[in-house]
Amino acid sequence: MTTTSAPRIADLSVGDEGTPLVIENLNRTHFVTYAGASGDFNPMHHDDTIATQAGNPSVFGHGMLTAGWMARVVKDWFGAEALRKFQVRFAKQVWPGETLTFSATITGIDEQAGTVDLALLAMNADGEQKMTGSATVAAGS
Repeated sequence: MTTTSAPRIADLSVGDEGTPLVIENLNRTHFVTYAGASGDFNPMHHDDTIATQAGNPSVFGHGMLTAGWMARVVKDWFGAEALRKFQVRFAKQVWPGETLTFSATITGIDEQAGTVDLALLAMNADGEQKMTGSATVAAGS
C-alpha cells in the first residue's frame, strides 16, 4: 500500500488548484458499476423505460458517484488520510454522454492548525455546474 504525502503547507497558496479529474463520455456502464459497488440499484440509473416514464430524458448518474469522483480529486492531491471535512451540494443531474470536470481550489490556509480549505466544483463541458462543495484537509508541515 502506498501512502500519498500531503503537500507542505508552506508550499501552498490561496488560489492554487489541484489536478482536475476529467470523466469523458459518461455512460451507463459508469452508473451500473457504481450501482454494484454501492448496492444502489434504483432503476432510474439504469432503466431508460422507468427513467423516461418518470419524466426524465434518460437514466442519470447517482449523486454519490459524482461525489466520489470529487473526493478522488482531493485524495489525489492531499492523500486520503488528510481529509478532515467533505461536503457537497448536488446542483444538477449528470447524464449519459456528458464530459465532467472535477476541480479543487484552495480558498484558505490555517498554518497554526495545519489545515487547508478547498472549494470544489464539478462542471460539464457546457459550463453547467453539476455539483459544488468544500473540503478541509490536513497539510504537511
